[in-house]
Amino acid sequence: LNDNPPHYKIRLSGTAKSPQINFDPPFIMLMPVPLDVKTETAITIVPEDYLRQSRLQVELPELELEDGSRICPFTVQFTEGQDIVLSSDGTNKEIICHISFRSSRPVSFLGNIFFIDEEEN
Repeated sequence: LNDNPPHYKIRLSGTAKSPQINFDPPFIMLMPVPLDVKTETAITIVPEDYLRQSRLQVELPELELEDGSRICPFTVQFTEGQDIVLSSDGTNKEIICHISFRSSRPVSFLGNIFFIDEEEN
């Protein structure tokens, strides 16, 4: 044995999980309202597989009007903060988000609002 050291094989297997966020509901439709009146809805952001805390950032669309001017009629508010937190049971806490729209000019929009974590996912 001294001249021939033993060889050990170790077999490892695993699954890599990438952090992701889901939305409930998965899309929103804000109702038409008179000019300069706010319409709002709440969504639940459901983070999955985050192993450490991360903070969400939001990219809101800027809309171009017929005259070429640009507006950003959307606002986003997080009622209890925008941090993705790992709970003691190993799950991520849901985040409530309020999305509102208000415009003093007539406009309609179909597009995306992007939620991005600290690692730019």
